[in-house]
Parts: sequence; C-alpha cells; structure tokens
Amino acid sequence: MVERSPYLTAFSHLIMVLGVIIVGFPLYLAFVASTHTAQDIVQVPMPLLPGNNFWQTYHDALFGGGSGAGSTAPVARMMWVSFVTAIVITVGKIAISLLSAFAIVYFRFPFKGICFWLIFITLMLPVEVRIGPTYQVVSDLGMLNSYAGLTVPLIASATATFLFRQFFLTVPDELVEAARVDGAGPMRFFKDILVPLSRTSIAALFVIQFIYGWNQYLWPLLVTTSEDMYPVVIGIKRMIAGGDAGNEWNIVMATALLAMLPPALVVVLMQRWFVKGLVDTEK
Repeated sequence: MVERSPYLTAFSHLIMVLGVIIVGFPLYLAFVASTHTAQDIVQVPMPLLPGNNFWQTYHDALFGGGSGAGSTAPVARMMWVSFVTAIVITVGKIAISLLSAFAIVYFRFPFKGICFWLIFITLMLPVEVRIGPTYQVVSDLGMLNSYAGLTVPLIASATATFLFRQFFLTVPDELVEAARVDGAGPMRFFKDILVPLSRTSIAALFVIQFIYGWNQYLWPLLVTTSEDMYPVVIGIKRMIAGGDAGNEWNIVMATALLAMLPPALVVVLMQRWFVKGLVDTEK
C-alpha cells in the first residue's frame, strides 16, 4: 500500500528535480559550448549562457567546415553511417532471432535442444572475446571499410532468440491447431499470427538494439580506416587530437549533441511500445 502525504509528494518531486539537474546540467554545458566560438570556450570562466555562434558551429560540424587539429570530416556523413549500421544490425538481429526461435519451438528435428543451447552458449562469446579471428575473417573477405564489415559480425543475437523462444512457448496450442485447421502453412502462421502477437517484444528489442548498434565503438574502430566510413562515435574520438588548444571544442560538443539525437528520438517515439514490451502481462 502506498502512503499518500503532501510531505512525501514534495520529497519525491525534490528528488526528481535533483535527478533532472544532475543529468541535464552536463548536456546544458555541452549545448552552451556548442553556441560559442572555440576561443570563447577556453576562456576562464567558461560562459554559462548560449552565445551567437549556434548556426555556424552546427553548419561546420555537419558539413566539415572546421579547422581543428583532429578530424574535420562531415558529421552528416558519419551520422548516416551510424544510422545505416544501427538499422541493419537491429532489423537483422530481430529477423534472425524470430526465425531461429520459430524453428526451435515449432519444428521437430534431431538435436533440437542441443542446437538451442549452442545458440545460447554464444552469449559467452561476444565480439570482444573473438575479435581477433572475426577481424581476420572480415579482412580476408574484403569487408573492411564497408557496411557489411560493420554489421555482419554483430547481427546475430542469442539474447533475442531466447526472449522470442520464451514468448512463443506461451502461445496456446489451440491457436496452432486453429491455424492448422484453417489451412495455414508454417510461414503463414508465422507471418500472420506469431509476428503480430510479438509486436510489443519486437518494439522493445528494436529500441535496445538500435541504441546498441548506434553506440558501437570498438568494432568500428578496428574495421574502418577511411573517414567516409567513420560512425559518429568514432568521429568524436578522431576530432580530439591532443591538447585543448588544438581542438575546436564547440564543434566537438555540437557533434556529441547531434550523436545523441537519433537514439533519444527512438526512445521518445517508441516509449509506449518499449514499456509495454517489457511489462506486458498478456503474454
């Protein structure tokens, strides 16, 4: 039972406001820094109010007009690379996981249980563990500096397969029998019944996997050497060349804020589906 009192309500609101300030103040500072010139930012004390260089900073960041010591590649191109990479990884993971879970739950074949556990055991072999042989394979196949090299090694997911398997096991057998009586084949049953029933789980996984793909750092750092294929996370690192005097921190801050926008938009736009996919009790 939740106790309702004015003091408890005020205290909870105070905690919430403090949390917002703690999380939001660094973002505000990054925004303020992105609206000043590079010379204004390194002055002491640093300005705490927005300046007049907003449009010039973001134009230089997006289209590569900077003159810092580090990379001055266009951020618009980096964001496109990150977007394509995140979408391919997300859609690929969900599609492969749906099909593999469907095969494990609804088809009979030898060593089905062993196959499932072999998939599940790959949780202990993330890219960081098998990075040497994976890089060798990608290099031998000529996929360095390509979308295939950025996405294919990250596209399978044992976690998503396990989640979909657990959901499919809760689907009543009567539904399967009804589809069979209506003459629905396996793929029609999958497409017309299982996928629509899984939409909340798919939405939750889409949000998680999109952020996972967008924030990839280590793997793109290995397989990309051309500025045309830098994801935005790598681009931020390449912009920072060394000492404070050699970096255009206003452009770095603008790039960091731009890099946060797509994941934030995905979370905001799919918040309802994301929460429902995590807590849906109708499963």
